[in-house]
Amino acid sequence: MNPIAIFWPMVAHFALVSAVYVLLGLRRRLAVTSGEAKPRQFKVRAQEPDTSVTTANNLMNQFELPVLFHVVCLAMFVTNGVSLVAVLLAWLFVALRYLHAYVHVTSNNLSVRSLAFAAGFVVLVIIWAGFALHLTGAI
Repeated sequence: MNPIAIFWPMVAHFALVSAVYVLLGLRRRLAVTSGEAKPRQFKVRAQEPDTSVTTANNLMNQFELPVLFHVVCLAMFVTNGVSLVAVLLAWLFVALRYLHAYVHVTSNNLSVRSLAFAAGFVVLVIIWAGFALHLTGAI
C-alpha cells in the first residue's frame, strides 16, 4: 500500500469544504439580492436568514469532527501506519461527511443527518483505534 493514498480522502474532504464555502456565498448573495436579508444580518448568526444559516452551520461542522480525521491521517502517514483498511475507512468517513453535508444543506432531515454523523463518528473511532494499535505494535 502506497502511504500517500491516505492523502486522497483528505483532498476529497477539502473539496467538500470548498463546495460548502461556495454554496454559502451563493446563498448569502441570493438572500441579499432577493431582499430576504440585509448585509448587516450576517454579522451575527442568530440574525442570518434560514436560507443560508444551515449552510453556515454545516461549514462549522466541517471544522469540528473532521479535524480529528485530518490529524489521524497525518499521524498514520508520519508513523508508517497507513494500511489498505485505514485508507478504506478514511474514504468511508469522507463519504459520510458528504452525505451529512448534502442532507444538512438540502432537506436538513435531522434523523438522516444524525445517522450520517453518528456513523462517521464510529468510523473515526475505529480509525483512531487502529492507529493506537499500530503505535503499540499490535498491527
